[in-house]
Amino acid sequence: MKGVRNIYHHSYTSILLVFVVMILFHPAFSIYINTLSSADSLTISSNRTLVSPGNIFELGFFRTTSSSRWYLGMWYKKLSDRTYVWVANRDNPLSNSIGTLKISGNNLVILGDSNKSVWSTNITRGNERSPVVAELLANGNFVMRDSNNNDGSGFLWQSFDYPTDTLLPEMKLGYDLITGLNRFLTSSRSLDDPSSGDYSYKFESRRLPEFYLLKGSGFRVHRSGPWNGVQFSGMPEDQKLSYMVYNFTQNSEEVVYTFRMTNNSIYSRLTISSEGYLERLTWTPSSGMWNVFWSSPVDLQCDVYKICGPYSYCDVNTSPVCNCIQGFNPLNVHQWDLRDGTSGCIRRTRLSCSGDGFTRMKNKKLPETTMAIVDHSIGLKECKKWCLSDCNCTAFANTDIRNGGTGCVIWTERLEDIRTYFTDGQDLYVRLAAADLVKKRNANGKIASLIVGASVLLLLIMFCLWKRKQNRVKASAISIANRQRNKNLPMNGMVLSSKKQLRRGNKTEELELPLIELEAVVKATENFSNCNKLGEGGFGIVYKGRLLDGQEIAVKRLSKTSVQGTDEFMNEVTLIARLQHINLVQIFGCCIQADEKMLIYEYLENSSLDSYLFGKTRSSKLNWKERFEITNGVARGLLYLHQDSRFRIIHRDLKVSNILLDKNMIPKISDFGMARIFAREETEANTMKVVGTYGYMSPEYAMHGIFSEKSDVFSFGVIVLEIVTGKRNRVFYNLNYEDNLLNYAWNNWKEGRALEIVDPAILDSLSSLPSTFQPQDVLKCIQIGLLCVQDLAENRPTMSSVVWMLGSEATEIPQPKPPGYCLVRSPYEPDPSSNRQREDDESWTVNQYTCSVIDAR
Repeated sequence: MKGVRNIYHHSYTSILLVFVVMILFHPAFSIYINTLSSADSLTISSNRTLVSPGNIFELGFFRTTSSSRWYLGMWYKKLSDRTYVWVANRDNPLSNSIGTLKISGNNLVILGDSNKSVWSTNITRGNERSPVVAELLANGNFVMRDSNNNDGSGFLWQSFDYPTDTLLPEMKLGYDLITGLNRFLTSSRSLDDPSSGDYSYKFESRRLPEFYLLKGSGFRVHRSGPWNGVQFSGMPEDQKLSYMVYNFTQNSEEVVYTFRMTNNSIYSRLTISSEGYLERLTWTPSSGMWNVFWSSPVDLQCDVYKICGPYSYCDVNTSPVCNCIQGFNPLNVHQWDLRDGTSGCIRRTRLSCSGDGFTRMKNKKLPETTMAIVDHSIGLKECKKWCLSDCNCTAFANTDIRNGGTGCVIWTERLEDIRTYFTDGQDLYVRLAAADLVKKRNANGKIASLIVGASVLLLLIMFCLWKRKQNRVKASAISIANRQRNKNLPMNGMVLSSKKQLRRGNKTEELELPLIELEAVVKATENFSNCNKLGEGGFGIVYKGRLLDGQEIAVKRLSKTSVQGTDEFMNEVTLIARLQHINLVQIFGCCIQADEKMLIYEYLENSSLDSYLFGKTRSSKLNWKERFEITNGVARGLLYLHQDSRFRIIHRDLKVSNILLDKNMIPKISDFGMARIFAREETEANTMKVVGTYGYMSPEYAMHGIFSEKSDVFSFGVIVLEIVTGKRNRVFYNLNYEDNLLNYAWNNWKEGRALEIVDPAILDSLSSLPSTFQPQDVLKCIQIGLLCVQDLAENRPTMSSVVWMLGSEATEIPQPKPPGYCLVRSPYEPDPSSNRQREDDESWTVNQYTCSVIDAR
């Protein structure tokens, strides 16, 4: 009997063990609960929580590290770094550890001292219904439903309708048109204080809905742009990922934005930070941490709401950044000269309602659509007719860029808050009076009239003149080709002469470039077709062209309205013609004929470096090996300018958009319009006319106009950190002006976490090209970048030292000190301190800058 009892006891123990294992490891028998019934409660003292199916989310009470206030919230269960995604009583915390979550009647309530309610779902329902239960779903939605409703429909209340600072997959932002509910995000006060902060992100229009980033009671800081069928036009950085699907719905029931994940091992969330940034963060098992995929606003200049006034657009690659639309002039020229474009522009010619036409603006964030008129059923041709038939119409565009463009939106009010993107955005058609339309239309009309009225005699004369000219050009081209053979410049039979004198101020300068006929440039660019437009800057427009022999070129055409264009043109002509280096863009010639001034460069197939670093569709194509080689190439090009060329040259406007990439991804420094020649014994110079790009200027140059080789070194350091992180320096400027990329890199460096700032696109490429990532080279670049952005110019290395440090593995690199940086004051927060007038009558607002050194603590 004793043996039998042992057998039974052994069997019982085995069964019990199997049962325990099933409970612990089988989801159906998980010890975690996700449902709260009317008989249950969660209390702070019991430390009990609800856990979603799949163990992704956990809901319970928590407190902040700096106080004894208690909140009911939700976080990711599996992540060691607790990340809160929803807080119930964020603005009414419990003051001590006495707190209970329970179902009271028909509502969920949080009770504190003396059973006083501090939060409730506040819903009303008839007593005839069955009891309610609260449930935490697998997607993180905390819901209340009837206890007999198990099919997931007809929730009585859900947390997804009341987001705090985070949007989770499957959660909706926007309008429920049936109930009138507008779901929006509100920032937390700080990382350690989940109460409602200063910023919110919400829809404010139902015609062509756009999100607005608001500060305080409704001050608009940033606008997302309308949904264009793919994304919000003012947020091109938020490109689709392979593991994410975005969705925008607009119908009679709702106007909402949402997203969902197709890979459950990756977490993603959209959050509004306490500093006023909308950020998409992703967590992958390979990284083991949250990475900022993109952030909006991207830069302090063009992403600030209405930074440029009516009928103007903002372009970060121009100086100044505000530009008038074609057919418009600055409303306040004095403000415009001070680089304050908030007053905007005004039409040159009033519209007549008959005979008007349109200018096409490419790659634009559409103007604000609050008062726009929308028709989703018609196409672009009908849209144009509709706009022409309405004398108040100022512009039109498609509402959806897919399938060649569909839908129609027209504006009848002022056009405001427009900006230019390098490759994204969409076409905007702005209405102009006939007198302000492109001049080529008039020119073509005149030519047609002359052809019709010309006699045979005139045709013969023109033919003779043309033949004589061709012979003269051919003879000249042969002579010049012989002299230019060593420079390897393509002649193409279109050169007028090799030298020409041109006046600049009181000086007459001799050009050393081949001169190319205007007719040849016009043919090469197809009459400066918009289809050939590569970009636009303060100098003018750059076009792609093809010469008669098939040689592809880039034509930089001086705008006739450019204020400083002639000086920049002459500067570039006299400098770059004398420079030859693999890491400098090559110039083929120039065209100075009639009223035109143009530079003809080699065409570089891969455009500029910024289109790769900051365009998410391209950044994944730029692995670490390529980034390191680009860094080395830029350093060698800059060393040539500073030390090895015939002239010592300070570039003064070095930035990623001025670094072009050829078909082999070899970097070439371009845009020498701001460059200056230094004598060999000269170490620094001073200017009363500070030019350049915010975020790249050294403190001594921005504040005092002092520039030297070390000014370029500072700009190079910023570029290195941008190459490593894949983020613009300006992306880190928060709306309180407390942070930037240099600070971010320094803080991670001094805390031993430098590799955490690496662009996630580099890490994503490791699965296919693991050998391209060399941590020691990454750390070396970060260290060199920080050395280059030191506050004091004398603490920065020379470019010869930089090239040596990049190329040598044995060199001991000095430890960096805290960097210096300059912040640009936002136009909506003016500094009342005094301005001063420059000696050369060039007005410059010194108080727009705040220069700082990062605390080394």
